[in-house]
Amino acid sequence: LNGEQRQSVLSQQRNLEGYVGFANLPNQVYRKSVKRGFEFTLMVVGESGLGKSTLINSLFLTDLYSKDYPGPSQRIKKTVQVEQSKVLVKEGTSVVCLPVINYIDSKCEDFLNAESRVNRRLMPDSRVHCCLYFISPSGHGLKPLDIEFMKRLHDKVNVIPLIAKADTLTPEECQLFKKQIMKEIQEHSIKIYEFPDTEDDEDNKLIRKVKERMPLAVVGSNIIVEVNGRKVRGRQYPWGVAEVENGEHCDFTVLRNMLIRTHMQDLKDVTNNVHYENYRSRKLAAVTCNGGDTSKTKGQLTKSPLAQMEEERREHVMKMKKMEAEMEQVFEMKVKEKKQKLKDSEAELERRHEQMKKNLDAQYRELEEKRRQFDEEKVNWEAQQRMLEQQKLDVAKTMEKNKKKGKIF
Repeated sequence: LNGEQRQSVLSQQRNLEGYVGFANLPNQVYRKSVKRGFEFTLMVVGESGLGKSTLINSLFLTDLYSKDYPGPSQRIKKTVQVEQSKVLVKEGTSVVCLPVINYIDSKCEDFLNAESRVNRRLMPDSRVHCCLYFISPSGHGLKPLDIEFMKRLHDKVNVIPLIAKADTLTPEECQLFKKQIMKEIQEHSIKIYEFPDTEDDEDNKLIRKVKERMPLAVVGSNIIVEVNGRKVRGRQYPWGVAEVENGEHCDFTVLRNMLIRTHMQDLKDVTNNVHYENYRSRKLAAVTCNGGDTSKTKGQLTKSPLAQMEEERREHVMKMKKMEAEMEQVFEMKVKEKKQKLKDSEAELERRHEQMKKNLDAQYRELEEKRRQFDEEKVNWEAQQRMLEQQKLDVAKTMEKNKKKGKIF
């Protein structure tokens, strides 16, 4: 538009003198949202005994478990198990649906299938919007399992690391532990939830303060204790009370405000616009390309179905031939290894046979030598015996002659 046209458009704008009803549109959106309720999926992950269920109770100021449905520590006997809980929480006139789950891809797939249907009126959103990962308060940094878990999951969900049972650490130990955890997170390129930038300076200051306190150190409690005439949720110790909602004792209020009051919608938006779209693009690319490279997608879309099927058939045949060649190569390698093993065994047997033969020959020669010595000793002994017999005969003859001479005289 040129200057004259723009001026004419501006001159046509008029302020309404009476109430028409446009200003009621936000109220309509509000009533519709309240009527539908809000779906927010929270994943709680961590070792047994770190207070996951207790923290959920503290977050929503209620006991989510009862005698008929006790907590996971009393129900679950296995140490590693997928457990889904669905809890309906009401605050005033708002309804919040909180499926607490520890699986992600299946829910993204369910949502994708619901999107692909003809009738998309009822689309329950059970995608995981946030993952609270509980870190054991060891004071020595992250465990290898913690690092591996967050590295595998940070591209699929908004991960928020929490230091469980922060009341077991002193303030100095807690600060050092936080610095060590953030250092290891940066070293291993782990992506945790990034707070959005806003144009409001006050909001930016608040976000900076929250970032400085990451990972959040939390304390949970189902017990109401009295402190200076006030009834608060906390833990009673001989040296005092650790208040759950006291910002000087832990970061519980920061976590609750972030999850429920300030950043719940942003968590849902990031899940829908980033993590789910990444999953959706990977899934659809895999279906379109039949497991091939995504760079081929554009070319395949321009081909006819028959040509695409023929190309896929050729690729499949080539793939089968390649697999057959690889299998033959592996088979030949196995046969060579077996033949070499048999040759080695045969050589070993021949070596042992030769060694045994040499040992037998040596024993035979030794026995022959002993036999020869024995024969020589036998001949010598027999000669000595004959000489002794001859000497005895000679002595006997001499004695007889002497006797005869004596008789004559």
